[in-house]
Amino acid sequence: MKIAIGMAAGLIWGIAVLWVGARLIEVPVFALIPTVMSAFMAPGVVMALMVGRLAQRRFFDDTIIDGAAFTPGSAAEIDQRVLANTAEQLVLALCIWPAAAVILQGDGPGVIIALGLGFAVARLLFWLGYHLSPPLRGFGFAASFYPTVLVAIWAVLRLASISAP
Repeated sequence: MKIAIGMAAGLIWGIAVLWVGARLIEVPVFALIPTVMSAFMAPGVVMALMVGRLAQRRFFDDTIIDGAAFTPGSAAEIDQRVLANTAEQLVLALCIWPAAAVILQGDGPGVIIALGLGFAVARLLFWLGYHLSPPLRGFGFAASFYPTVLVAIWAVLRLASISAP
């Protein structure tokens, strides 16, 4: 039940992120390219924190310093899982956000800024939730996944409406 509640809350988060980006963040469309390029900064910083934390765990643990497998269920293994999932989600974002920002035209720059900031916050919550109680990670996962899916759907619908006779 906790996971379902977290996933539903993540969907609401995703809708809110897109709404804030489209309605409250105003960036001129001529700034689209630098905006797209900088939107991945916050997610990249969060990912760097994850890599750093995992490296720190290895450095101070004689059993894993040489690259040995993490003990199942250990904090280090959790950090590795979070990092892997974050890399997967960030690749998905890299495939979708730039095109969506262009397709959404005037809304695009604000939306991509909101996506980047929202992703960074959601990934931190996913990481924290995973350490506190695995079911709590549901919100962080959904809050970083759903906005990407929703913006892809929005962009496809925008394309369909532009090309419709």
